[in-house]
Amino acid sequence: MQTKATNYQEKKEYLEKLRHSYAHVLAHAVMNLFPEAKLGIGPAIENGFYYDFELPRSLTPEDLPIIEEEMRKIIKQGNVFEQQYMKKEEAIDFLHQLNQPYKAELAAEIEDEKVSFFREGGFIDLCRGPHVHDTTILNPKSFKLTSIAGAYWKGDERRPMLQRIYGVAFETEEQLNDYLQKQEELKKRDHRKLGVQLEIYTFSEDIGSGLPLWLPKGAFIFKKIEDLMYKLETEDGYQYVKTMHIAKLDIFKKSGHWAHYKDSMYPPIEIDKDQYILKPMNCPGHIEIFKSKVRSYKDLPLKIAEAGTVYRYEKSGELSGLIRVRGFTQNDAHIFCQLSQVKEEFIGVMNLMKKVYKIFGIQDYYFRHSLRDPNDKKKYAGDNETWEKAEEMIRSALKETNSQFIEIEGEAAFYGPKLDVQIKDVFGREDTISTIQVDFFFPHKLDISYITKEGKKERPVIIHRAIVGSFERFIGFLIEQTGGNFPLWLSPIQVQIIPITDRHLGYSESVSKKLKSLGLRVTINSEKETLDNKIRKGQEEKIPYLLIVGDKEVKLETVSVRPRGGADLGMMKIEEFLERVEKEGINWPPDLQLT
Repeated sequence: MQTKATNYQEKKEYLEKLRHSYAHVLAHAVMNLFPEAKLGIGPAIENGFYYDFELPRSLTPEDLPIIEEEMRKIIKQGNVFEQQYMKKEEAIDFLHQLNQPYKAELAAEIEDEKVSFFREGGFIDLCRGPHVHDTTILNPKSFKLTSIAGAYWKGDERRPMLQRIYGVAFETEEQLNDYLQKQEELKKRDHRKLGVQLEIYTFSEDIGSGLPLWLPKGAFIFKKIEDLMYKLETEDGYQYVKTMHIAKLDIFKKSGHWAHYKDSMYPPIEIDKDQYILKPMNCPGHIEIFKSKVRSYKDLPLKIAEAGTVYRYEKSGELSGLIRVRGFTQNDAHIFCQLSQVKEEFIGVMNLMKKVYKIFGIQDYYFRHSLRDPNDKKKYAGDNETWEKAEEMIRSALKETNSQFIEIEGEAAFYGPKLDVQIKDVFGREDTISTIQVDFFFPHKLDISYITKEGKKERPVIIHRAIVGSFERFIGFLIEQTGGNFPLWLSPIQVQIIPITDRHLGYSESVSKKLKSLGLRVTINSEKETLDNKIRKGQEEKIPYLLIVGDKEVKLETVSVRPRGGADLGMMKIEEFLERVEKEGINWPPDLQLT
């Protein structure tokens, strides 16, 4: 299965090269139109590229088609991308002569003696590449500039604000048009819009950016997914624990998290002369729970799970709805096991993942095996033998389960290799939804052990894992994946009864009582509105079933059933309706066996 993934990787690398080349042409075009422009950075990103500029005036959306046309002129010239090198000091002087202070600053930070430039036509830019051979390879009809945004230089709020031009690019015009069409649909499904419309969550500047407030419907969805994971995991042998929201800074210094991630942590708080921080991860707490008593080989594997809330500092420009927040709850767990148990437990986690994804209809995903950077091993804890052993264990588990995977160097955690689950949403956008990590480092660093059969102390191996990642990100993904049309078992309101007039209220209440007694979540719309308005509002709230009640329904003791997004089913007896919804699953996914 890895062969397929290798082809995928080659395709991905080619697209990055293509999009990086479009970014270079964008910079060339802007310099043609604004000769005094100062250049920032211009990388390839998912589906496209961007470039940062300091310009003599603020750009408007009307400028984008003009810049696009200038880019097309450059593309048609057939200029070759030529790589050239200069000595570092010469490069810095050269960039200052060109009045490119941001580029000169970047050149000064390069550790190599020689600095790479790319020349294309009459334009030269500080750049490592790679690029395509020449501009004729770029299709002038398969890219589009999409937006303008502000971006602080190097993401530092104390540095100048530059103007960032975003673009998208593909190999063919058809792929571009397909992407743009999907983007229009995405606007309707955007969880930031739907989340507000469906009253799932909100944000408040008085509370703070990146700290979501769950409204009743959202809190229900959150708790329902949490309860599902609790049931699945406890049946799989996990024991749930609870750790606090703050902890002493010392434990994170000891673990190494502070040294590697302190820029993403909140500042310490002094309490009784000790320093505490908002918990950025759950693993030190779980390790201390493991250490709370003497453990034997008979206790292993020990699976400790928690729906644990953590806090991480994300820059304001990186916050995005539920996807990037500053406080979130992880579906977190740590498996403490013997070395001989690692492979079996790792495969067990993968199988549980696949079970959960099937429940939520997630089909388009693959595994990314993240390895050390072989050229920069100093930033990773542990010795070569341990790393190679851990990487091979993950690789072996992937092959044994015939899983599609790729291997990426330089993406591992500092304490061990990891397996990221990469999903694609309904629009083909890729994101990491879950992670499994094999850790030989923390048991040594935090001094944990178990007693072997021979009565000796041995270090366990820790498997870190989060099946749905953070509940916040997972719910944001589900909102967009379903368009807010949650499955019946996950819908906060499953049925809304709509009496046509007030005289139908009594019968509506009796129907509601009967449905509620069987576990259905039911509301009655008794507002003084027309029937059409009531139906429209119920549809906008994406309620799975609307039950219309009028004179005929009262007389025949039936309801008229309107399913979400489907044809009117006409009148049904209550028992017939219940039979239908029970097949869909009222409280849990259908066919899921839970004890």
